[in-house]
Amino acid sequence: MKKHNFFAGPSILPQYTIEKTIEGIKDFAGSGLSVLEISHRSKEFIACMNDSIALVKELLDVPSGYQVIFIGGGASLQFAMVPMNLMNNKSAYLLTGSWASKALKEAKFFGEAITVASSKDKNFNYIPKEYSVPEDADYFHITTNNTIFGTQLKKDPDVKIPLVADMSSDIFSRPVDVSKYSVIYAGAQKNLGPAGVTVVIIKEDVLGKATRPIPTMLDYRTHIEAESMYNTPPVFAVFAALQTLKWLKDLGGVEAIQKVNIRKAAMLYDEIDRNKLFVPTVTDPEDRSLMNICFVMTEEYKELEAPFMEFAKSRGMVGLAGHRSVGGFRASTYNALPEESVKALVDTMKEFESQH
Repeated sequence: MKKHNFFAGPSILPQYTIEKTIEGIKDFAGSGLSVLEISHRSKEFIACMNDSIALVKELLDVPSGYQVIFIGGGASLQFAMVPMNLMNNKSAYLLTGSWASKALKEAKFFGEAITVASSKDKNFNYIPKEYSVPEDADYFHITTNNTIFGTQLKKDPDVKIPLVADMSSDIFSRPVDVSKYSVIYAGAQKNLGPAGVTVVIIKEDVLGKATRPIPTMLDYRTHIEAESMYNTPPVFAVFAALQTLKWLKDLGGVEAIQKVNIRKAAMLYDEIDRNKLFVPTVTDPEDRSLMNICFVMTEEYKELEAPFMEFAKSRGMVGLAGHRSVGGFRASTYNALPEESVKALVDTMKEFESQH
């Protein structure tokens, strides 16, 4: 039976990425060695790293004056690296979910970190709209997509201070005006590759202004100067990410995949809104994520939650359980998820409804 992978992360990868990665495990770039054992100083891997950086720049149309690095530690390490490198006195955060809250917690170790707006009052089921960003803050931090609660900022904000974004779960899903940001970071395990590497896009002119001493490994300048190879990088994860970047370019880039993502999300949201058994956790269509679609059973049919989960599993659906803080169901519809999987889920929901 075909499996339809709706896991939130690590999540589905393009079949192209899996097949090319298997080839690389057997023989990397004709070297006669596996990518799992190749030296990161070899000419083959240096070319792999350079190609990965170049494709990130190409796909996101990164302007001059920015650097792209690949480092370990996941997006969670960036929660600390951002304030360590950028904050002297104060930072500002938009609280739209668990990951934004964790980022704020880390920032408080380095100075005053304030919340400009929060949607915690309604269990993060909306994006705050009316707020002002203090111009005396060193930067303003946003989380563009919220995997747990299913909300998403779909436009690049205009602010007068450096803008920092955690784009871990929606990077490469839509065009981004990188020039509006000073730092963009993303863990790979959603839209890019296997867990183990994080991509960071940094505007050079925001660096070197923090007055605190920064440990070598936690200084962005270290990784820029060493071209992402100050220490041994996550070689395998970078190689796999390169395959995804190639796949995305061949599809037509982020503009092309955005159209597919809009179609997939519309197909599923339309069914959730129509089906008498289900209700979306995010009611405002403007705030609904195109990457993580969260829904629950209506109160009238709450007892059918477990039976539906089993029914969906019997139809090949995996990874549909909602996060424990929300409950219900979550269908992660990242770039690599084919439209046929969304259609299969919609058909499953219709079939289950017809039986009840």
